Amino acid sequence: MPTENNNFYNKRLQSFAHENRYEMTKAEACLWKFVLSGKKLGYTFNRQRPVLNFIADFMCKKLKLIIEVDGYSHFIDDVIIKDEKKQNKLENLGYTVIRFQDSEILNQIDRVRIAILNCIEQIESKKILPLPPPEGEN
Repeated sequence: MPTENNNFYNKRLQSFAHENRYEMTKAEACLWKFVLSGKKLGYTFNRQRPVLNFIADFMCKKLKLIIEVDGYSHFIDDVIIKDEKKQNKLENLGYTVIRFQDSEILNQIDRVRIAILNCIEQIESKKILPLPPPEGEN
């Protein structure tokens, strides 16, 4: 059962999340490679993280930050409603959820990176977080 102690991790979705990690969209792969992997922003992000009954595209557990990448299917009315419900449930658990469209990531990756950094800065200013270790000390 997902609990707050494990960031509401849902082990039943583990195999689906694993499959998704190896079938990332072009935009997800770009965001991962150029922005989120390897603590590039000072924090560890997980790809395709099961949380509640959802799979978050990217999650930083320490910041309780979820980043969603929306492709063309996210413009369909039923999917829009589903996304809103998902986001509301996650935000009610204390997560910050930010969304980017595929085209934003593929065409404006620097702007997306800055937007994520701004979001991290806002979260840090609201919470007392331990500083990440200096570079080279992992």
